Amino acid sequence: MFAAFAVYAAFALSGNAATAATATAATTATVIATVQEPRAFGYVLGDVLTQRVLLQANGQDLGVVTPPSVGRTGLWLERRPVSLETDADGRQWMVIAYQVVNAPQTLTQIALPALTLSSAAGQQLQVAEWPASIGPLTPANPFAGGDLLPLRPDRAAPLPTTAGLRRQIAWALGLLLATLLAWAGWWGWRNRRESARLPFARAWRRMQGLADPQAAASSDAWFCLHQALNETAGQVVHAGSLPGLFARAPHLQPLRAQLERFYQVSAERFFAPAPPAAEFPLQALCRALYRAERRHQR
Repeated sequence: MFAAFAVYAAFALSGNAATAATATAATTATVIATVQEPRAFGYVLGDVLTQRVLLQANGQDLGVVTPPSVGRTGLWLERRPVSLETDADGRQWMVIAYQVVNAPQTLTQIALPALTLSSAAGQQLQVAEWPASIGPLTPANPFAGGDLLPLRPDRAAPLPTTAGLRRQIAWALGLLLATLLAWAGWWGWRNRRESARLPFARAWRRMQGLADPQAAASSDAWFCLHQALNETAGQVVHAGSLPGLFARAPHLQPLRAQLERFYQVSAERFFAPAPPAAEFPLQALCRALYRAERRHQR
């Protein structure tokens, strides 16, 4: 009797296991998907092939279906992110797009890969492989007839119109030349005006115009520089009245030592019994006074 009970229990357990296995198989049943396939021919590099998979099994919606992964699926295709569409009848479709990412040398057969789509309810949709053909962008060997050549010559770039640019350059150069001429004329007029108006400018011009090569040591040169100093100070200048000169013309202050030496040598030259033995750089002093006067006028 115990043995009979054991046999019955084993039979019951095996029956329950078979029922569970049947239920699991029914839950994970695979259904051939309804697919709208793309055109099978006429594709080249960059084209997109689009599949539409109906998310239904036995007329029932599958609910949430896990999309396939994104990326390369082989040598020729790359799977792009999927999207969902709903048609006029309220049915949901999964749109799976593949882009051609390589170019063959000749007409080549490829295939959209087979897929198994799983739903949250446990149903699986089987998408079969779909063959298609892709071709090269250009033939490997050109026809070499008429204008169908292996290499076309470089197309000459159109020459830009330069007439307006030439006119602008001419105007710019003309204005530049006029500016330079005006500046040169102003500079010459200014120098002539200063040489006629400023004491040291007149003295420097006269000293350069002396015919004697030793003009710097001649009495005319000394008198010329004395006269310029007197005009600058507004009075007769001697060694004792130099402070008055510097008060009226402070821009000559840096030359104080040279001017004091100038008046000392001048007194020895004109009033001493014998002229001084040492030569005085009269021309250099006159040039320094002229430059100081010109800087002050600016």
